[in-house]
Amino acid sequence: MIRRRRFLQTGTAVLTAAPALPALAAPHQLTPRQAAAHALNRVGFGPRPGDLDNVSRDPRGWIDQQLRPGTEPLPPSLAARLDESRFTQGDVIEAVRELVTRIRENQAQQAQGTAVDETRPENPVRLLARSYQLPAIESRLFRALESPRQLEEAMVDFWFNHFNVFQGKSWLRVMVGHYEHNAIRPHALGRFRDLLGAVAHHPAMLYYLDNWQSVGPQAQSRGRGLNENYARELMELHTLGVDGGYTQQDVTQLARMLTGWTMPARAYAVGGVPAGSTAAGIPAASGAFVFNARLHDNGEKTWMGHRVESAGQAEGEFALDVLARHPSTARHIAFKLVQHFVSDQPDPALVDKLASVFLAQDGQIVPVLRALFASDAFWSQANVGTKFKTPYHYCVSTLRAGGWGVRTGGPLAVHLATQGMPLYGCPTPDGYKTTESAWLSADGMNKRLEYASQVASGRLGPERLAGGMPPAELADQLGPLVTPATRSLALESEAQPAVALAMLLAGPGMMRR
Repeated sequence: MIRRRRFLQTGTAVLTAAPALPALAAPHQLTPRQAAAHALNRVGFGPRPGDLDNVSRDPRGWIDQQLRPGTEPLPPSLAARLDESRFTQGDVIEAVRELVTRIRENQAQQAQGTAVDETRPENPVRLLARSYQLPAIESRLFRALESPRQLEEAMVDFWFNHFNVFQGKSWLRVMVGHYEHNAIRPHALGRFRDLLGAVAHHPAMLYYLDNWQSVGPQAQSRGRGLNENYARELMELHTLGVDGGYTQQDVTQLARMLTGWTMPARAYAVGGVPAGSTAAGIPAASGAFVFNARLHDNGEKTWMGHRVESAGQAEGEFALDVLARHPSTARHIAFKLVQHFVSDQPDPALVDKLASVFLAQDGQIVPVLRALFASDAFWSQANVGTKFKTPYHYCVSTLRAGGWGVRTGGPLAVHLATQGMPLYGCPTPDGYKTTESAWLSADGMNKRLEYASQVASGRLGPERLAGGMPPAELADQLGPLVTPATRSLALESEAQPAVALAMLLAGPGMMRR
């Protein structure tokens, strides 16, 4: 214990004085194990025991297999652990109804002085929300930790950030898992237009960016009118980019084109809409998306140089078609992919190349990724081990490194929140950043150090971890991801095993990817 405390205190002092973390040195030409370590770290969430040896036989072949995730079945042990029926098979609008009913019951009880505090675990509102949130969190974490389809999991993370919704906004507490599994995951390696459409039609996005309340002039009432939030973010964040060549007038016109894109009447029935408002006449629907013609602005629009005549829902679909195939969208998506997988400072030539592939392949993501992973920039020594891991990537890769398994997702979710990256918890629509400047700080490093110490001790809070390995074996399994200095320090004879493991997990080779 004395040695462990000294390690933590020394690490804290050093990191506070000099938070900059050195990049891993990379040779001019990567050895098979170095190439494997780089591929596993960038394409997925780092190696599990045995991965480095297996992938080193053919790193590029492994990446090619990752681009075809349907050929790699989920392990039976993982499939057995996934309990996704709560948020994938049910009616998401009925979940909203149930949540709001519980909230209203709680409010009524508060008025009578008999309600359970909503912050307490036994509160009915909190219990209901947790019954949807925890399975969604565990599904994401278990898949990232154990699935052999690592690129698929990396792209689910990438696209969720790109199309971020914040579970802390009321109804989203019960919708976020449904959103990820029905809008994001099926299209993570598919066609961008399909992904864009799935997001645009999902009630989580309609609610998060307020388009469900956006109505034309004939339907405006107290508290309801034209809302530009989704139209603005659709162009600025989801497609064209902030410098994509649109104007404020285009935002307004697109918002008009998207009026009437809303949710079924069952959502409004519990959503606080006055009984006498226009919304009371919304037709019922079995799905989670409704186009309500009564709420649509039927006037002629001029948007992005196009004259748009009144065509109901088809106006919005036309807009999605145009945006998905726009050169600015291609460049925006290409830039973000290069920044995520290659470098915080994307090479303009590589961005241009990927944008060209995006346009030529009608937004199919796999050809774009194939061009990215085949590029010289991806394998360049200047870009090996230089991306600083987000807390999500670090926490997952640390557990994968030693083959540690978690029984539940709660304690790991707590650590992610402690490190500033709660799952589904980014309140702004631009999502979490993946750059070094967003995450490298003395405080952040201290929290990672404490996390590494807990994992090395075989625990995450109250939960005991399964698996793990001796320090020397872990150092061998990680290979090039352990610097010589870290290996020497960790494996010196007097080091206690837990301290040695923590040193390996908190070394610069594990902080970067």
